[in-house]
Amino acid sequence: MKIQGVTALVTGANRGLGQVMARMLLERGARRVYGGARDPRTVVEPGVTPVRLDVTDPVQVAAAARTCSDVTLLINNAGVLTDSALLAAPDTAAARTEMEVNYFGTLALCRAFAPLLIGNAPGAIVNVLSIASWFTNPAMGSYSASKAAAWALTNGIRGELHDTGVLVVGVHCGYIDTDMAAHVTGPKNTPEAIARQTFDAVEADRTEVLADERTRQTRAALGLLPGEFPTGSR
Repeated sequence: MKIQGVTALVTGANRGLGQVMARMLLERGARRVYGGARDPRTVVEPGVTPVRLDVTDPVQVAAAARTCSDVTLLINNAGVLTDSALLAAPDTAAARTEMEVNYFGTLALCRAFAPLLIGNAPGAIVNVLSIASWFTNPAMGSYSASKAAAWALTNGIRGELHDTGVLVVGVHCGYIDTDMAAHVTGPKNTPEAIARQTFDAVEADRTEVLADERTRQTRAALGLLPGEFPTGSR
């Protein structure tokens, strides 16, 4: 699937990776780019069409599907990280927030846009996941759980959309140099590098992006092909 000529919706397009992805889509010749954000006034990238979209709000998700019915590329980028442990957190509020945005929000967008993408095929869904889909850092256990769930979701919808002309891509990487990882002092990926690898994968019909060496090593340790689960997993 070529990026040139696509109509795309990028969630969380008001900053960070989402804003860079929206910009790069236009640079690569996208016909139209919708930028979803809870406050559309914060979508300021030139050429991007703002769309009010809280991915946890079913009414706004349905409205976005009506407004953006010509979409051929859906990029589920919106996410939240609370740095919350599973047992040490005072309650489950942070875990619920991460699951609502990172898992249920992604699921809601996939459900709303899959029929449109099938009708507009060839099309693609890109889910921005994480290296944390495959291991759990105790300091951010609830985030890892939400991203593991989103990885399972990605594999599941890939199977359901098989033979429909809709490509499903999972993007995995370590920390990205955005506001979400501003507190991190270690190595970070640039959002430009992640966006470039993502769109290269879409154009090459590849289902998985492993954006940095640590992510590639972690993925290899699973001993699985893209889309597979461990034998005997429940």
